Amino acid sequence: MGDATLTTDLGHVLVTGGSGFLGANLVTALLDRGLTVRSFDRVASPLPDHDRLETVVGDLTAPDDIARAVAGVDTIFHTAAIIDLMGGASVTEEYRQRSYAVNVEGTKNLLEAARTAGAQRFVYTASNSVVMGGQAISHGDETLPYTERFNDLYTETKVVAERYVLAQNGVDGMLTCSIRPSGIWGRGDQTMFRKVFESVLAGHVKVLIGSKHAKLDNSYVHNLIHGFVLAAEHLVPGGTAPGQAYFINDDDPINMFEFSRPVVEACGAPWPKFRVSGRLVRAVMTVWQRLHFKFGLPEPLLEPLAVERLYLDNYFSIEKARRDLGYRPLFTTEQALAECLPYYVDMFEQMKTAQAAPAVAAAR
Repeated sequence: MGDATLTTDLGHVLVTGGSGFLGANLVTALLDRGLTVRSFDRVASPLPDHDRLETVVGDLTAPDDIARAVAGVDTIFHTAAIIDLMGGASVTEEYRQRSYAVNVEGTKNLLEAARTAGAQRFVYTASNSVVMGGQAISHGDETLPYTERFNDLYTETKVVAERYVLAQNGVDGMLTCSIRPSGIWGRGDQTMFRKVFESVLAGHVKVLIGSKHAKLDNSYVHNLIHGFVLAAEHLVPGGTAPGQAYFINDDDPINMFEFSRPVVEACGAPWPKFRVSGRLVRAVMTVWQRLHFKFGLPEPLLEPLAVERLYLDNYFSIEKARRDLGYRPLFTTEQALAECLPYYVDMFEQMKTAQAAPAVAAAR
């Protein structure tokens, strides 16, 4: 076991996916710490100009773009990924190759180029789903084996990429580790609650799925960023983080519907009361997913992975991160929700207005 007191400065930092929700928040936090940051993404950074921020527009599948991104950096936070939440044997080869090209080959190319360029630290963004596999997990820890059941490409590619990143620790002096978030939320989120709002506005939220006692954990974006920075600082010879994976979350397991309810109610939307079997819904969505890929039917209302998170216990201990990195959440769920609620209510109103606009135009 390494020495948790050994830490290092991060030097010049690269954030891949720096224009996304997590990446942009991470870039901002690093700038606030006085660091020089380079953002690498397929689109220009949405952040204001800053004298310590450089933006490189490029693609993880393009070697020349990667070479420009990694030149002269010391620490890399790799957050860029394609989030394909469907998968299994039913997906088309084109759909599969798209995820592998970015999430696996892109990660390999980035790490190898960074090592060649002399970077010293590489922090990978994985997912808690790399150990799930459709089983109930309560207080899971990092000793759990990787799942071998892949019903979504996001999990499948994250398992392959994380294994590669951790196996590369120490090669030619580069130190690597992996962070496993839960559902990421907060200001800038365009995934978790957007999906909830889409379902609400479409009238699909008629019932609650699974038991009210089923719990999962989430990762408030600023708690997660705190974990990222601590992990990078501990990527030092003889330190605790090299070659390790860490679950980073809010340490507050909660039923997903109970987590969503105050947000949806603050938006003025009704909340259902009746419950249906999660296993039944998952079975229906699995068949629907197969029909989508085979016959071109619309995408299922919920991905099978998303259904599993509603009816199975799915939460993880942060004890290893606490011991090795000194991690503890900076914000409770209650504190974070109070800060984010205006953002989510505004998002709902914008989506509601956008949905109503075509109907108004048609009426004219």
